Amino acid sequence: MRKIIFLFIVVFCFGKIGAQQTNVDKHLNGFDQYMTQTLKEWNTPGVCVGIVYKNKLVFSKGYGYRDYEKKLPVTPNTLYQIASNTKLFTTIATGMLVEQGKLDWDKPIKTYVPSIQFYNDELNNTVTIHDMLSHRTGISRHDLIWYKADFSRKELFKKLKYLEPSQPLRQGFLYNNLMYAASGYIIELLTGKTWENFVTENIFSPLRMNNTVFSISEMTKQADYGVPFNEKRDTTILYRIPFYEETGGLGPAGSIISNVNDMSHWLLALMNDGKYEGKQVIPSSAVKASLTPSLALPNTNLDKGYTEILNPVYCMGRQQSSYRGHLLAYHGGDLPGFHSQISYMPMDSIGVIVFVIGDQSAPLYNIISYNVYERLLGLSLTPWSERILKDVKEGKRVSREARGKATVGKVKGTNPSHHLDDYAGEYENPAYGIIKITQKDTAQQFTLHHISLPLYHFHYDRFDTPNDEEDGLFSLNFGTNPQGDIDRFVISLDEGEATFTKKPDISLSDLKTLSQYAGKYEIAGTIITVVIKNENQLFITVPGQPSIELIPYKPRLFHTKDFSDMTIEFILQNGQITAMKQKDPSGEYEIKRK
Repeated sequence: MRKIIFLFIVVFCFGKIGAQQTNVDKHLNGFDQYMTQTLKEWNTPGVCVGIVYKNKLVFSKGYGYRDYEKKLPVTPNTLYQIASNTKLFTTIATGMLVEQGKLDWDKPIKTYVPSIQFYNDELNNTVTIHDMLSHRTGISRHDLIWYKADFSRKELFKKLKYLEPSQPLRQGFLYNNLMYAASGYIIELLTGKTWENFVTENIFSPLRMNNTVFSISEMTKQADYGVPFNEKRDTTILYRIPFYEETGGLGPAGSIISNVNDMSHWLLALMNDGKYEGKQVIPSSAVKASLTPSLALPNTNLDKGYTEILNPVYCMGRQQSSYRGHLLAYHGGDLPGFHSQISYMPMDSIGVIVFVIGDQSAPLYNIISYNVYERLLGLSLTPWSERILKDVKEGKRVSREARGKATVGKVKGTNPSHHLDDYAGEYENPAYGIIKITQKDTAQQFTLHHISLPLYHFHYDRFDTPNDEEDGLFSLNFGTNPQGDIDRFVISLDEGEATFTKKPDISLSDLKTLSQYAGKYEIAGTIITVVIKNENQLFITVPGQPSIELIPYKPRLFHTKDFSDMTIEFILQNGQITAMKQKDPSGEYEIKRK
């Protein structure tokens, strides 16, 4: 009797699983043909799709090529940069610390991490980890701080204090990758483990995500990985672009590299309240917190008359919206050449993973995901591909026409105010770092991080780079100081203008050099003292007046911090500093050394 019951259970259970797969196959009838047509229409090198249904990976298949040049096919094991789909891993890792009592979602982060500094005291005293992970700090993206840069996570963390908010705290959604990089560094500060080690130990290992890595160097040691091919601008030619490798500092915002099979384990845990293979791998509280709406987002699709997606909200590390009456949790990920979407419908037990190669095909991760959901839910198929492809083609036309008018407004017959050599040098902004202007052959060269482009005179003291397909166009407007020297430029970066100031020779901050200027000087009976503070900063002190900081300018020549039209020059005679000269619009004053 027991054998009969056991046999019944086995047949019944496997019969259910078989029926479940048959049901999925039935709903996906015609999907392969749809994918073939879609890849052709979008000129897409390769796509991989995974479907989780009723606690099981029921579909995983590649379409096209993981390496277009070598014609290597995409497989469910093909590794892709998942980019911003990394953010939910950081959110969940943070939730683990909240569960342990090391953090609180809604108490000021400075309570737990005193070293964090924002732009002003209001932010310092108020911003929470919840604010940082839900993009509601009021601080905009500033992506060119980290894009193609080698800044460490600690260095990026220290740059937060230079980022002026664009709107009040919690009053709107402003996506910010740097807040996720900082959140990952906070995990390191509180645990003593790097973000990578913490995520590996607490998420990757228990979920058996054995092929998931953090860097291109780790990825290319494996046999099956995607290679980025983009469409050459204004053509349909596909060409290989370099892997985006500068993800070290920004890691917690976008460095994870994975495949459909590994990501299905992650999706299964999220869809089962943090459980995987019967074990509670992720705290249920962390999963629930990541789904809690933090900010309402605009119904932008209604402007086009599309009613399928309604009432989107951002949570932490992902969004939620209603898709044709079904709750949908999702997030996209984008890095040069690679695009991803990880999503699921909590009430329907359906999850979809889509990986796409090619920037021209980035919208496909939404288009394909929606198509899968509609098929499995038995809904009519929305013509998303036709809708969005029409918009993309129109966008290309508009961009092409705009680029053809880039020189409109150029004033002909003008020349730079200085010799080209005078523009060369290193220019620094505290947030973005250093831009180098160098002379290369007959043109100048612009270098920001790992972006290097020629720089040509446009008009007056404006110089532009070419409009590069990958890195875009940079326009620099140089300025002079009251002494007539080129000492800065203004450039539009991200969401605003940034000023870069020309750096003096590094020797002018050398303690040995500065020490020869320290001492007492006298003019008209007044004693002026030159002192060194903070190891390598020179100050002038006058009795009864605030100290005046001297800013290095040229050998033995300094500006004063508060008056750009004033210079202090130290006079050298017979190897000794004998005096200093103050020059300003009123005249020149010699102050002898005592």
